Amino acid sequence: MSGELPPMSGRAFSVTFRDTCAQQKRSLIDHFEQVEAMPMRQMPPKHPCVRPGGFTLIEVMITVAIIGILAAVAIPSYRDYILRGQVVDATSGLAAMRAEMERFYQDNRTYASVGTTFITPCAKGADTSRQIGSFQLSCDGTPDTDSFTLQAVGSGSTSGFTFKIDEKGTRSTAAVATGSGWNTCTTAWMSKKGQAC
Repeated sequence: MSGELPPMSGRAFSVTFRDTCAQQKRSLIDHFEQVEAMPMRQMPPKHPCVRPGGFTLIEVMITVAIIGILAAVAIPSYRDYILRGQVVDATSGLAAMRAEMERFYQDNRTYASVGTTFITPCAKGADTSRQIGSFQLSCDGTPDTDSFTLQAVGSGSTSGFTFKIDEKGTRSTAAVATGSGWNTCTTAWMSKKGQAC
């Protein structure tokens, strides 16, 4: 049996094991002494330079600031855009009701109601039937035989806005919401913020 090791006694095994451990220990000590003797710039790094995951506080603060600036510009512009769309409801509703008033005049030769049978269009039906978007259409005063004034009064998001038109087709922006940046005008319907009369 050529590949077999000779039998070892317990004492011989422990001596051999002790010698092997001592040699490994000595080689580790030599290695650490060499590493300590190296200058700092030649020393191998203890940990690889890896940036930890996630965001820094500065990055988060910059992102929040950018979102805040965009919101400060976008939200008022969006609100103004929505308001302009709602104002169209009032002006188109007034134009349609003016046409109804003219038809009523052709049939009855007066803008005023005739008895209880022929009711002027600006006073006909319940208030909800004359609601256009967020504007309530109605007579401004009582129509007489040859004159009338119609008005659209805003509510909700258009609260404070009032648009008018009379029998001659004279349009006016009688009132606007305080601090809205819209202007009043006695000769036209204002259709956007900052528009001159």
